[in-house]
Amino acid sequence: MKVDGHGQAKVLMPSEIEKLFEAMEGDRDRALFGICLYTGCRISEACSMLTTDAYDTAGVRMKMTLRKANTKGKQETRQIPVNPVLKSYLETYRTGASKQYLFPGRHGRGHINPKSADEILRETCDRLGLAGVSTHSFRRTALTQMSSAGIPLRVIQEISGHRSLQALQRYLEVSELQLEGAIAALMF
Repeated sequence: MKVDGHGQAKVLMPSEIEKLFEAMEGDRDRALFGICLYTGCRISEACSMLTTDAYDTAGVRMKMTLRKANTKGKQETRQIPVNPVLKSYLETYRTGASKQYLFPGRHGRGHINPKSADEILRETCDRLGLAGVSTHSFRRTALTQMSSAGIPLRVIQEISGHRSLQALQRYLEVSELQLEGAIAALMF
């Protein structure tokens, strides 16, 4: 767990996710962090999204686009199906999006800065007394949840954009329940 900016970001429990999203002060914040949670993307990828990456003229797209230019390794554009909960957040937020950026910056300049998003999350976590949470917690939570649900690592890698399975596996947390289940499966 992350302590004073060191270590890995905490993987969130469902109850913590619920508290966080209830405590967020606006539709923009729920949409922004919802994108991170329900696509497993990095905060920088979510902050720099164009409005057209999430919406078309008919409403919320069926697939969200994470553009190559905004990804960490600038390797390739990813398209990720939109989860129904995320779709709801995006539908509620839609009027807040600008013509160009999904999450506009202050005074209409560019997009929201990832550091500003981090501050928003830190303030919310401080109010709730949640420790070890960072913007990366949403990515780790999404990827770990998919792995726990039995989604093949190669599929998770496609969603996360990791170049290798080795890099992806560093994100995945193994729970005590999974360890106990693995040992319990040893029936000879």
